[in-house]
Amino acid sequence: MQAHTPRIDFYAAAPDAMKAMMAMEVAIGKLGLEPALVELIKLRASQINGCAYCVDLHAGDMRKQGESERRITGVSVWRETPFYTPRERAALAWTEALTLLAQTHAPDADYAALAEHFTPAEMVAVTMAVNSINNWNRFGVGFRKLPTL
Repeated sequence: MQAHTPRIDFYAAAPDAMKAMMAMEVAIGKLGLEPALVELIKLRASQINGCAYCVDLHAGDMRKQGESERRITGVSVWRETPFYTPRERAALAWTEALTLLAQTHAPDADYAALAEHFTPAEMVAVTMAVNSINNWNRFGVGFRKLPTL
């Protein structure tokens, strides 16, 4: 299968919109979640959404943070591996539930797991991180942003 052709440069087309997106990223970074957890969220949502640019970007960011290859490549099958903590598993399940919202309707079991491992403020922070990467994925997939070689 041939790679997609990029559509528009959304940064150039709407710089104020992108500034707003970046401001959200800065805000999420100040909410107290572990950077490695945020990257797990970003990678998993990007995999689900099929955003090649974001999968490449966040896998690379995880490597730069010292994350192991096993944990990076295992994210797509996190339920079947022993590589993630209960807290990370709760965040990954919530990420999947919200990313696939039309299918899942945010199940009570996923909410309960989240509530078991996160404070209410952290639950909001995780949800903000999920929302943000899903937003970025829509730009990346919709406008065919490609990873660079």
